[in-house]
Amino acid sequence: MSDDIIRDLGLLCLGTRLKRLGERLQGETLGMIDEADLTIQPNQCPVIVALHRLGPLSIGELVGTLGISQPAVTRTVGLLTEQELVEIRRSTEDQRRREVHLTAEGANFARRADTHLWPVIEAAVTELCTDLKGPLLRQLAEIEDRLDALPLRDHLTAKKEAKAR
Repeated sequence: MSDDIIRDLGLLCLGTRLKRLGERLQGETLGMIDEADLTIQPNQCPVIVALHRLGPLSIGELVGTLGISQPAVTRTVGLLTEQELVEIRRSTEDQRRREVHLTAEGANFARRADTHLWPVIEAAVTELCTDLKGPLLRQLAEIEDRLDALPLRDHLTAKKEAKAR
């Protein structure tokens, strides 16, 4: 038995382990976001991406599109509103409907992230997950071991260095 009880408990703690891995990846992603000189939390990114790709959406539509809870979406939209990246407006087609819109600053952020940040994060996670095989628990263990050995951002760098040799 190792020091990692969650890992040792296998499928019994699958949800906890996935949550832990998600939090770890979000933490590693936050470092990459900071390096890109963008100020946003990783868990806020899906709302920005959804609004950038789909246009203004109601809170309910964001919940359906993102598959996360209404309280989480409402909280995230509130934080993004405070950061002046989004704003809530009444729909021009139906005054009863309230929609979340990207502000000019939010749209600029989304364009910069879409061009400079999301591709880097996606490439790093892709590299992290390259050649994973076998049952899910073995793959999770491999991802955790790879992250223990090298931070997420360095997986992409390591791949580039390996190709240069």
